[in-house]
Order: sequence, then C-alpha cells, then structure tokens
Amino acid sequence: MIEIIINGKKIKTEEGKTILEAARENNIDIPVLCNHSDLKPGASCRICAVEIKGSKKLLPACATKARPNMEVITDSPKISKTRKINLELLFSQHKEECFDCVWNGECSLLDLVDKYKVKINRFDDRKKNYPVYQFGNAIQFDSSKCIDCRNCIEACHLQGVDFLEIKEKGSLFQVVPSETKDCIYCGQCLIHCPAGAFESVGEFEDIEKPLKQKDKIVVFQFAPSIRSTLGEEFGLPYGKLVTGKIVAGLKRLGVDKIFDTCVGADFTTTSEAEEVVERIKSNKNLPVLTSCCPSWVKFLEQKYPEFIPNISTTRSPQVILGGLIKTYWAQEQGLDPKKIFVVSIMPCTAKKFEIIRPENNVLGMRPVDCVLTTREFARLLMRHKIDLSKLKPEKMDNMFGNPSGGGGVMESAFRTAYEKITNTKLKNVEFKQVRGMQGIKETEVKVGSKTRKIAVINGLGLAKKFMEEIKSGKRKGYTCIEVMACPGGCVGGGGQPVPTDAKIREKRALSLYEVDKKKKIRKAHENPIVKKIYKEFLKDKKLAHKILHTSYSRKGRGLIKKI
Repeated sequence: MIEIIINGKKIKTEEGKTILEAARENNIDIPVLCNHSDLKPGASCRICAVEIKGSKKLLPACATKARPNMEVITDSPKISKTRKINLELLFSQHKEECFDCVWNGECSLLDLVDKYKVKINRFDDRKKNYPVYQFGNAIQFDSSKCIDCRNCIEACHLQGVDFLEIKEKGSLFQVVPSETKDCIYCGQCLIHCPAGAFESVGEFEDIEKPLKQKDKIVVFQFAPSIRSTLGEEFGLPYGKLVTGKIVAGLKRLGVDKIFDTCVGADFTTTSEAEEVVERIKSNKNLPVLTSCCPSWVKFLEQKYPEFIPNISTTRSPQVILGGLIKTYWAQEQGLDPKKIFVVSIMPCTAKKFEIIRPENNVLGMRPVDCVLTTREFARLLMRHKIDLSKLKPEKMDNMFGNPSGGGGVMESAFRTAYEKITNTKLKNVEFKQVRGMQGIKETEVKVGSKTRKIAVINGLGLAKKFMEEIKSGKRKGYTCIEVMACPGGCVGGGGQPVPTDAKIREKRALSLYEVDKKKKIRKAHENPIVKKIYKEFLKDKKLAHKILHTSYSRKGRGLIKKI
C-alpha cells in the first residue's frame, strides 16, 4: 500500500492503481466521459484532468498512476476552465440528436454540460457531413456523433474482431469499418460508446403496423435476461426482476399472446443433448460447440471455418420457439401461420441478424418476424406512455407451460446427455464451476468410466484465445464448450440498457440465478410440454429436423452500407 494526498486528505491505495481508481475507492468524485472499467484507459477526452504538485500541466486521472506522497487536486478554477473548453471542443465533433439516442437523455455528456455551464454550440459541428454506416440489419454507426474516444475500437479489439479502425481524414481522425474484416454484430461498440454514436437498427414501424391490423395475430416472446434488465430503463434497481410487469406492458400494447423464450431453451437443450450423446458415442466432431449465440456462430464461420462441423446444429431458443409457434401452436389453434407475427425481445443486437438467416426458415417462413432489443422495447413502451415501474404484474400465456431450471444451455444439455448415456440421474452436481462472471469457467463430470471436460466462456476475445489453444494442442479433451460473445453473457449483451459494467452485470445475473434455483423441474427433457410436443408433434423426424436444426457455412462479408 502507498499513501497519497487528494484535496488535502491522506488516503491509502494499492501501488499500481491510477489516481481515478484511488479516488473512487475513497468516494472522491472525478468526472469522466471516455473512461470505462471494461477497457484500458484511453485518456482521450481529458475530462478527468487533475492538478498534481510538481507538474506544470494537468494530467488525466484515468491514466496517471498514483505515486507515494503524490499531492492531487481534483477541482480548481484552472481545472474547471480546462474541462469546459474540452467539452466545447468535443461538442464541435458531436452532432446532437438527444431525442433519438440510446442514452435517452441520461448521458454523461449532458450531465457535464449542466455542471460546467457549457455552450454546446460554441463551435460549428466539424463532422456534420460524416456518414452513417449500417452493419447488416443489426447496428448503425453515425460517425458525425463520434467524439474519437476510441472506446468502440478497444471494445472491438477485446472481442478479437478488430472490425472498427481509425483513419486519418485531413486534420481529424475518423472511426471507420474495416475494408477486409467483418462485423459479428455483438454490439459491444454500442454499449461502450459514451456519445450514442452507435445504435441498433430500430424496428418500431415493423411492430406498430401488425399491432393495428385486425387480421394479424401478434405473438411476443422474451429472453430470460430481459426480466432482470428492463427495469433499469424505468428507474428500477439493477437486477430487479420485472417478469410480470413485462407481460402487463405487452398486454397494454394489445399483444395477442405472450410466451417465454426459456421454454424454447428447453427444446434447444433437449435437442442439443441428443447431439452430445451421438457425438460421444461416435467420437466425432468433439468438442460440441454451442450455437445459441449468433455472434459466436458468425465469428466461427468467419475466423475458424475448420470448426464448423463442431457447432451444434440445434437452433437457438428464440428460433425454435418461433418455429413451434408457427407450426405446432398454429395447428393447435387452427390458425393460418402466415397471419402470425412473432416478435422477440432480446438482449442482443445479433439476434436481428439471426432471424434473417435463410438456414433458419421453417417451411418457407421466418420463425421470428422481428427482434427488439431491451432498449428498443423500453422505447416502445414509453412511446405508448406505459410506465413499466407502475404496472401490476400479470401472468404469461401457458400454452407452452413453464420452463425448467437446468442452468445455462450447455449445463442443461449435459445434464440430459448424462442421463441418456448412463441411465442414471446426475446427483449432487450443481455445475457451480461454470456459473458466474468469470471469463473462462471449466468443470469435469465423470460419465461412466470416462471424465468429461466442459468449458463455458463469456467474451469472444477469450474464446478466440481458447480456440487457438485447442488448434495448437495446448488444450485437449473437451466434450462441450459453450460460448457467449459478450462479457458476462446475455446480461451484458449489446441490446441491454446502458450503462453497463462488471458490477451491474453481476447484479443482473444474480437475480436470474435466484429464479433458476426456485424451479421445480431441473432438467429440460422432464418439462411436460417438451415431452408432449416431442411425442405428439415432433415424432415426424423430418419435421423435427426442420424445426430443431439448422446448418452453417463460411460466409462472405456481411453487408456494410452508407446511409
């Protein structure tokens, strides 16, 4: 430990920590803009500038290491003047469209404007003619709003993608998409941008229209992580569960039916378990790589095509449930599937891309017609003047029953696979080693006479390193590997509310684990609706394959266009 002085107060901190970290540990406020705990300090915005005794110039607190007996001042007329000028210069390269921003008026830029009495229009917008780029059908990047903090570039690099690059343009620099690499639509650029330069491609019009059409049956489903994140958009605490309120909000919108994507996950894990069993018995295409995360799948298709045969052919939960809605449910209700409009609320920008993959079509139809991110759904409710925080919880429709509580996809699939192989129940194994916020989690389970290795990875950068070690032979003997593209998994997805960081993601996840613990049915294949539909509807193997399975191939670059 070392001792430093901030604003005349002696404090202790660990050697190697920055002034900003030391200040935060002691509840001393230093304003920041570009700084994010997930990323390396860029020190680009200089809003965190502080005075240090012995230094003639102000230094960024985010990138300056604390030294023994260092004397720091965090606020003074000189500091305030510098911060104000820096903010005015930042606004000269940031086109203001606060009415249409992912931050929804709650951004740090506006807070700092109020604090330092900034004239945001003191200088002309130097980037007003910069282009808007669209990446596939998932993400838009308005470079006229970019403040050159380079958080997006760092986030993209940490994901092992490096799709976003910096390019010199006259006297300025410009963030641009790579001319050779591909976007995997994870949206980490979006949730790490402090200026709202990135947003998901909105689909409000696509949803509003069918809601007004009397001949359309509008069905919504929503992913598990939505229930612990949506409340943030309405001022509720991080991790607050709002499942019943979501249902109530959807009913206020006039939605016809509301189902739980978690039931789709039970079908996914049951089908995936069958694949695991088959591959273990044949000893082919191991390890099994999960297929629920579309960014991970696209990443593999682009960067590791040799592992395409290892990807589980089972479709993701939203796609399977959408397919069952337009086949099984439509048949049960005597409905024309072409008149059913399925909308998914997802934590992920890449789910927009997943639903347009032709390999996922069912009997010539898209299983899901439209995907809304958590943020977009919040804006839809707000547009209709529906305050989620004030709604009384209501129950979902039970045509597809209640989901099981088998944990993550690979964990749940492995529970089922174990029982199919050994004809015994897996007892006293809660797979705690593969849960939590750590990037790479591993465990081993003895199946018969052989020990099986399982890995769960959050974050594509770590997954890339893991796959390289498998290729080199450094890592061996894995049976199943689950990968989620985003840090923390879906709770940290690119469609989730902002801000987000490790502490916020942990609160979101803990709420979901508590829900999981209370489930009476612990295995997907024991869910009554799964048994019923497999027995009565999916007994036709060809039909089952069309609904439950998909295919993969090495793709060309996704569509990138200027708007």
